[in-house]
Amino acid sequence: MKKPITVCTTGLGHPEGPYELDDGRVIYANTYGSAIGVWDPKTNKAGVYADVGGGPNACMLGSDGCVYSTQTPNVGSWVAPVHRPPSIQKSHPNGKVEILVTEADGVKFDGPNDLTFAPDGRLWFTDSGDWAPDTKPHKGRIVVVEKNGKAKIVEELAHVYPNGIVAEKDGSIVWVESYTLNVVRRKPDGTKKVFARMPEGHIPDGLKIDEKGNFWITAVAAGGVDVFSADGKHLDFLETGGTILNAVFGKGGKLFCCDMGPFDVTGSAMTGRLIRVDVGVEGMPLFRGAIG
Repeated sequence: MKKPITVCTTGLGHPEGPYELDDGRVIYANTYGSAIGVWDPKTNKAGVYADVGGGPNACMLGSDGCVYSTQTPNVGSWVAPVHRPPSIQKSHPNGKVEILVTEADGVKFDGPNDLTFAPDGRLWFTDSGDWAPDTKPHKGRIVVVEKNGKAKIVEELAHVYPNGIVAEKDGSIVWVESYTLNVVRRKPDGTKKVFARMPEGHIPDGLKIDEKGNFWITAVAAGGVDVFSADGKHLDFLETGGTILNAVFGKGGKLFCCDMGPFDVTGSAMTGRLIRVDVGVEGMPLFRGAIG
């Protein structure tokens, strides 16, 4: 599948985890910039939404008007100039940024990656640790944060690098594993199953759900987005080019994608960009919640 592509903004450093705000602006984790960035379609300009320090990796709006983001200083050989512990952060509209949680069940996080609110308002995220496919230094975890801010480990995984995560309408949690290429669903009763697998060479990173319940999964270095049905059937591949890390549906059948550009883990190349693809498909509305 090929669709028209519009470049929204460029000069970003490892852009990740985009999210469309209610007013049409798009925020994203500008990892090497140690900030939550924002692009305004009305002015066609990009700027800083919140200076969070460290290496933010994904962000989304809560029901309280604050932006919640994952904080992981583990991006290959890159080291954040302003250190922040692996954590979940909360950026307030007045500019205040706070660290909400740094551990679960007494265990410090290795590197929170992607996050999602579930229908019940709880916040789920993948704790993947450092990206190092050769040595695989960290086991993965699926963590949930209760509304009172207490976090608990729900799934202790092997060295699979859990990455993008989303919630379905029935409360099931779905995540992708970058090392195994698996797509895993955990139902509300706690049972889990690998229900899909990415094509060979298509390393999954982020994913979102469309209005029909299909999964749109970004394929790092494969230059596009794979589309799967809810039962795991491969439906299509959206060609975008670039190094697509994560995506989010916008209003009017648009898909916003974060493109890293030429692969770089040193932080020296600020070649990332935010692109918009007119796919003609609406996304399933994302759930919202609030912590603390």
